[in-house]
Amino acid sequence: MERRSLGAAALAVGAVGLGCMPMSWAYSASQQRGDRALRTVHAALDAGVQLLDTADMYGPFTNELLVGRALKGRRSDAFVSTKCGLLVGDQHIVANGRPGYVRRACDASLRRLQTDVIDLYQLHRADPEVPVEETWGAMAELVTAGKVRALGLCAIGARASRRPGSRMYDETIRQLDRVQQVFPVSAVQAELSVWSPQALESLLPWCSARGVGLLAAMPLGSGYLTGTLTPGQGFEPEDLRARHPRFTAEMMAANQPVVAGLRRIAERHGASTAQVALAWVLRQGPHVVPVPGTKRERWAVENAGAAGLTLTARDLAEIAALPGAQGSWD
Repeated sequence: MERRSLGAAALAVGAVGLGCMPMSWAYSASQQRGDRALRTVHAALDAGVQLLDTADMYGPFTNELLVGRALKGRRSDAFVSTKCGLLVGDQHIVANGRPGYVRRACDASLRRLQTDVIDLYQLHRADPEVPVEETWGAMAELVTAGKVRALGLCAIGARASRRPGSRMYDETIRQLDRVQQVFPVSAVQAELSVWSPQALESLLPWCSARGVGLLAAMPLGSGYLTGTLTPGQGFEPEDLRARHPRFTAEMMAANQPVVAGLRRIAERHGASTAQVALAWVLRQGPHVVPVPGTKRERWAVENAGAAGLTLTARDLAEIAALPGAQGSWD
């Protein structure tokens, strides 16, 4: 598969990544099994997936341990992305961007991942108590030391406080402009999907203008855009969707026209609804890499197949005409 450069990082052109978080954190705990997760990662790699995305906070720590086990003997097949900067407590999550902590966090991630180098090291969130330039400078030192190949930043999402009249990612772009003066940004991770396209407004243009990659998080709308979720089905108590405004029975029912539109296109192509949703993300530009999360081999292989689906002008027009998603994303 042809490869392209995202600054210092390298990812496959037109490929789909694999978000490993659901395998051990945040989604349907009863379905999280280590042996299944290992098979899922291996199946994804066999299907051509290269990017594996994780973070030290997922678990916490268990997700990196899982990825490390999965990559035994297969490290050269994968582009490994992990994150630092967030600490998980019993009832809270706090940011820590102190340079000393960043260095220790990287060393710990390397041990858990059982690797000598992290391909893409991302700052999960900036610490409001530490200038982001100091945190980014410590991360840049890790590149110089050979522990990290490239740096990325996770965008501040919908829940972040915003100035009146500002766009969703204005604060993220301000952070990017600041850290770019310290060391090049190779990738930005932000939510992007058919029902959450806000990154197209200003964030993707910022990335495209600078040759920076956009890792599209939640490209399947946390499972909703696959068409496999039933309104009112309920979620396990610890599943993030159990408390999410777009996953109430009322909102899931109200947003069915979005899924129905994707399904009509899928039927024309002999594809799945999920593949159409991922193909749409891939069509947003050569710098965009969707990173859907899954726990199952079947879905990992199916998602990888989206790279071979070419949407027509008619398909794209139909998707553009779909109703906007209802319900707050906050």
